[in-house]
Amino acid sequence: MTRGSGLRARRVLMGVLAVVVGVSGIVVGRLRDEPVAPGQAPSRVAAASADLRFLRRDAPAGTTVVDTAGTVLATLTDGARTATLDGPERTFAEPQFGGVPVTTRVWVRLLPHEWSAGAEGEPWFRPWLQQNLDSTEPDVLGVAAEYLDKAPDARDADGVRVRGDARFGPPGPNGGPSPENSDFFDYLGIRWRFADDVARRPDPERYGAVDCSGFVRLVYGYREGYPLVATEKRGPGLPRRARSMSEVGPGAVVLPDTGAPPSNLAALQAGDLLFFDLDQAPDRRIDHVAIYLGRDAAGQHRFVSSRRMANGPTLGDLGGTSVLDDGGHYARSFRAAKRL
Repeated sequence: MTRGSGLRARRVLMGVLAVVVGVSGIVVGRLRDEPVAPGQAPSRVAAASADLRFLRRDAPAGTTVVDTAGTVLATLTDGARTATLDGPERTFAEPQFGGVPVTTRVWVRLLPHEWSAGAEGEPWFRPWLQQNLDSTEPDVLGVAAEYLDKAPDARDADGVRVRGDARFGPPGPNGGPSPENSDFFDYLGIRWRFADDVARRPDPERYGAVDCSGFVRLVYGYREGYPLVATEKRGPGLPRRARSMSEVGPGAVVLPDTGAPPSNLAALQAGDLLFFDLDQAPDRRIDHVAIYLGRDAAGQHRFVSSRRMANGPTLGDLGGTSVLDDGGHYARSFRAAKRL
């Protein structure tokens, strides 16, 4: 079975699991950080009107979409396809691994093109905004949740298992820790032809497994349709490894790698890719990637990633807290962030 790079698994695959996402910086749904009253929903009429305001911002450069009531409907970043939209509130959690839940109205979706100043005037934008603003079809965060511990399985019309509890990989030599090398097509068990016209076949021993970068490619690439390339080199899509995603991959740099943990966590936005140097070897190479969720119920910056200790994707704290600001191993190893 072959899947082209343009194929998207866009079925409604909402599971019973959800992921909690707090946000910081400019917050969709409001201009300031005052609490939103329970049951208070922003008007959607302005999304189809000519009265929307498009406010330019810096660091990173982008556009904030505001309606006539002052509600922030969307944030869009120059050079990135990731957009955050205001939508129905939801909660995502993984209490079996000690993770603090996150409740959010932020939905993360991909634009059809990289954003640039003035793109709100292009004919595709307002129909796209109207279509996606109230959509409850799984977004980037909802899709990521469909691979957590005990997530239910689902198959497509061809019988391919496209969601469900993912593991990290098969046992290593002599029963040791699982090595990396499990990509998204290994999880799916299908042959894949990439945007750079390279084809890969799955390893049967890795069926149902994704390492950290394989998980990102499963969520953003296979499920959300972001182009992927087969190698670690620069190309027309998201490359294979965490290091190459950070150094030569597409997207807008949000927090550059200075060799130390970034301090400006307020610049992060749900859906951002986070990069870590977990082994902290002398070569200072990035060796782990995660998807940023936002602030959890404890006010800390939480992420989801595929890890050995949790044997797959987790937003919990098994084998190290999944937060950036508690002084733990992942917080000390955090190095950079990018927005696809």
